[in-house]
Amino acid sequence: MKAEVIAVGSELLLGQIANTNGQFLSQQLAKAGVDVFYHSVVGDNATRLQETLEIASKRSELIILTGGLGPTKDDLTKEVVASFLHKELVIDEVALEQIVSFFEKRNLPMTENNRKQALVLKEATIFQNHYGMAPGMATIHQGVTYVLLPGPPREMRPMVTEQVIPFLSSHVGDVQIISRVLRFFGIGESKLETELEDLIDGQSNPTIAPLASEGEVTLRLTVKHHDETQAALLLDETERKIRERVGHYFYGYDETSLMEKLVSCLTKTGLSLASAESLTGGLFGARITNIPGASACFLAAITTYTNDMKQSWLNVPPHVLEQHGAVSPECAIAMAQGVKKLTKADVTISFTGVAGPSPSEGKEPGTVFIGLCFRDDEPEAITLQLSGSREQIRERTLKHGCQQILNRIKRWNERSNDKV
Repeated sequence: MKAEVIAVGSELLLGQIANTNGQFLSQQLAKAGVDVFYHSVVGDNATRLQETLEIASKRSELIILTGGLGPTKDDLTKEVVASFLHKELVIDEVALEQIVSFFEKRNLPMTENNRKQALVLKEATIFQNHYGMAPGMATIHQGVTYVLLPGPPREMRPMVTEQVIPFLSSHVGDVQIISRVLRFFGIGESKLETELEDLIDGQSNPTIAPLASEGEVTLRLTVKHHDETQAALLLDETERKIRERVGHYFYGYDETSLMEKLVSCLTKTGLSLASAESLTGGLFGARITNIPGASACFLAAITTYTNDMKQSWLNVPPHVLEQHGAVSPECAIAMAQGVKKLTKADVTISFTGVAGPSPSEGKEPGTVFIGLCFRDDEPEAITLQLSGSREQIRERTLKHGCQQILNRIKRWNERSNDKV
């Protein structure tokens, strides 16, 4: 079934609100085995909505419209669709009773235009609105299914999951679309695509779609199959081929972040963590402690933004700052060692560098040093040269820090297994 989504509302075109309904509908339809081929946004204008429907009806088997079911004059979706399909609008008594009851319970006068929200396409399947007033509806005309839904997400979303998807299931059959997202860090989108070029070019089922985000790359694997078990096996095989080539950069699935992965790994291995921050200004500690359960592994974040505080709190030797400066690998190591002495953490990490926009200590923005002490291993410093704005440099520094710790945990686990 080829589907498209039409979002109705001038506020969407003006940028006053984001079209989150479109994203949600695509996700839900994909789970139900429905392919979404097009998204459109049209303002509260009858002529333009009519034109959009004419185009959609020629290329799609399922058309879902959101918005424009309310009581005001600019809510015209039902009227335009009724005219387009040559169908009559009638009052849905259940919806009208619900609307009347809403005003009576609140002791509010009900204006006549609120009756408009109870209008539905004659002989349509009705989706009752349990979180608002205007019901949704579905009707089939000349082989095309039209679904009209309210615009407010708090009304539309439960209506879709509880009523619309079950309705559509009888039209789609038993084909399911299942996706799996693989997350990578430390490799660019172009490099990842080059490494997997033949797999991407030869894709059919599952398909492989690269997507770049802030400093990361994801691959969405999507399979369509009648049997869920077989679908999972197809995804497993495709993932295996991908990880054979770029598995070193892989860190997690779906919506998992590097921070969440780090907290999980530290907790599972029983390792404690503490940070000493200059460049990142406490951001690393803040992000870690945003994750539920971080208290099981995270001990402290010490922010020492000035050289005086680096010396007094972290005991960074004066000669390190005098000879090498605060923006140096020597200072990064000394900071990591200082926070280790204070907290006795198994793993300590430090961040120092230049976020910009101006140079510091003769070093250009994006110059970053990460200090790392991992258990009894020799402390080390990682040197990075990052690009981007001040915030981007700080964000990317955090992610590189997470990756460095995750790599050390992986190597430690491998050594431990070798000893068994």
